[in-house]
Amino acid sequence: MREHSYFYQMETASDFIADEGSEELYERKAFTVNKGQEPLRIDKFVKMHIEGATRNKVQNGIDAGFVTVNGKIVKQNYKVKPGDEIVFLSYINPEHTELKLENIPLNIVYEDDSLMVINKPANMVVHPGVGNYSGTLLNGVAYYLKQQNPSLDEDALPRFGLVHRIDKNTTGLIVLAKTGESAAHLAKQFFNHTVSRKYMALVWGDVKEDEGTITGHIARHKQHRKMFDVYPEGEIGKHAITHYRVLERYNYVTLVECVLETGRTHQIRVHMKHIGHTLFNDFEYGGDRILKGTIYTRYKQFVDNCFESCPRCALHAKTLGFVHPVTGKEMFFESPIPEDMEQVIARWKNYIGNKNEF
Repeated sequence: MREHSYFYQMETASDFIADEGSEELYERKAFTVNKGQEPLRIDKFVKMHIEGATRNKVQNGIDAGFVTVNGKIVKQNYKVKPGDEIVFLSYINPEHTELKLENIPLNIVYEDDSLMVINKPANMVVHPGVGNYSGTLLNGVAYYLKQQNPSLDEDALPRFGLVHRIDKNTTGLIVLAKTGESAAHLAKQFFNHTVSRKYMALVWGDVKEDEGTITGHIARHKQHRKMFDVYPEGEIGKHAITHYRVLERYNYVTLVECVLETGRTHQIRVHMKHIGHTLFNDFEYGGDRILKGTIYTRYKQFVDNCFESCPRCALHAKTLGFVHPVTGKEMFFESPIPEDMEQVIARWKNYIGNKNEF
């Protein structure tokens, strides 16, 4: 297995790859070589435009396909010329937290030499960081790969293989690359929005329309730094689009399917709250209490029992589709709704059919 290190810092950023509940993982820089530029090796040229990058990291990134010139992957010795359109993707890891190898059970849905698809449970952080150094998905993956290949350099374990993330309490499918080449290929698919992702969410209220599209720039909340908010007309934040479709109605809550056209931090949670339908038991956005002005206050015990059945934000990454980075084959995976969401849905179905019992 060949491992790579990648670009970690950039002076500016123009666009990002992210996923629900995640910080951005990659940033994209594109520019045109000036008319007066003399022939210069691509690795030297790129290094000059990435703050803090080493030539070795740049060369590894070029080998892995993270750099293209005029839409094509080039070799390290390619010499740039005036008019060349250069694009490079840079992996962002602001914390540089070391991975701790831990024997954590992994629900591996699919694996080959290039990638692995994992069904992540609730209450598991994907990436180690401040306050979450152990018990993370990547710690478990690092241990798993080390068992497969004991000679694998621990410093080379594929942190770069993380091309998207889902929130700690969001369940469902996540893909990780096992080689640099696969990471580059998958990262580009996420960046170009060609990856198919569908989420299932239980939200408060009876959603009026059977389907719709939510458009609104997303940025950090002005008062609460751990939350995000929708800002009008793109004054601040990043462009975000969520398509939703009603699956089932339970009068007081609604089961919806959400398709991400973009992948911003907390996108589904923020967008659904923006249209008045906060996710069920989403404590950060107010979904963990009975909404004021509704009849739920008459049935507090029932709702509290529902919270106990699903003690987290009711969001599940159900499907994931992408093109295999080596074979070119279209891959599609589906994860069943987890037991806690099934239980709370069953409670609401029963409630609708037997109101008088509560």
